[in-house]
Amino acid sequence: MRAGEEAKQFLAVARVVKAQGRRGEVAAELLTDFPARFENLPHVYLENTGGRPEPVAVLSAWLHKGRIILKFSGVDSIEGAERLRGRLVLVERGERVPLPDNHYYVWELEGCCVVRQSGKTRHEVGTVTGVERTGGVDLLHVARPDRRQGELLIPPAQAICTRIDTAAKTIWIDPPPDLLDLNQ
Repeated sequence: MRAGEEAKQFLAVARVVKAQGRRGEVAAELLTDFPARFENLPHVYLENTGGRPEPVAVLSAWLHKGRIILKFSGVDSIEGAERLRGRLVLVERGERVPLPDNHYYVWELEGCCVVRQSGKTRHEVGTVTGVERTGGVDLLHVARPDRRQGELLIPPAQAICTRIDTAAKTIWIDPPPDLLDLNQ
């Protein structure tokens, strides 16, 4: 298995920012909406310079000032902790926190084909390139097949995104009048 394929099996849940304390702990930026997952996490993987995840035991974890403080097995000094600066803390995709119905991870939506179906006609609207969190209603950034038409912003509301099949990487939409013309 190549490093790129192996990396797809993992999800980043934190990024080491700095050494914390004198015993090898690190402070990490949270990249997950579920910081409680660290409470009973026996091990994680650390991304190495070659992109290959390396397993490491988590001896302790606690929240401090909006960051997660982690103590890894085998890291017992400030210098050892500093060598981890910038590395991603990963978990296997199978260990992701289950979401309730009609909730999705951003990585599940990115790359989805957005289609509009009327009768038996299927019209490809574009491909999801990202999800913007606005603090209110999130927005799907959708690149149109003809790049000259620009990008669409589509709210992933159930009334608009009538069906999302992450396994098939397809989102079916029934947009209100003029939604698809707003960005032109």
